[in-house]
Amino acid sequence: MELYNLTPAAGSTHSEKRIGRGAGSGKGGTSTRGHKGAKSRSGYSKKIGFEGGQMPIQRRLPKFGFKNINHVEYKAINLSSLQALADDQKLEKIGLEELHAAGLIGKKMLVKVLGKGTLTAKLIVEANAFSKSAEAAIVAAGGEAKKL
Repeated sequence: MELYNLTPAAGSTHSEKRIGRGAGSGKGGTSTRGHKGAKSRSGYSKKIGFEGGQMPIQRRLPKFGFKNINHVEYKAINLSSLQALADDQKLEKIGLEELHAAGLIGKKMLVKVLGKGTLTAKLIVEANAFSKSAEAAIVAAGGEAKKL
């Protein structure tokens, strides 16, 4: 087999439909577009969501839901994560910089410490918010919970 004798598989190719080449071609005159109407005109492009004048589905369906503009999104960090971080890196103070360096949070995220897991290390924890159980566990371990 050489490059010059390669051919496509049988039936995989077909000749292009030539429209607008006279009445004798069978595809002249209206050029397969039918008679009149927007679809027969040059420059026609259907609007997104247009359903031929019928009320579109995005207008038929009711709106629902509510977005509170005052909602504050926190990244949740558990006590078990803080304990693991303190053990790995021998830390006494954990703030947003340490959490970011460890890859637990993004640069501009707000952090809320939650009380899942146990904390044995005496830590100074700085975060934007604390759950009551997390704050109690940090204080009980001899640490300090500072709100930023």
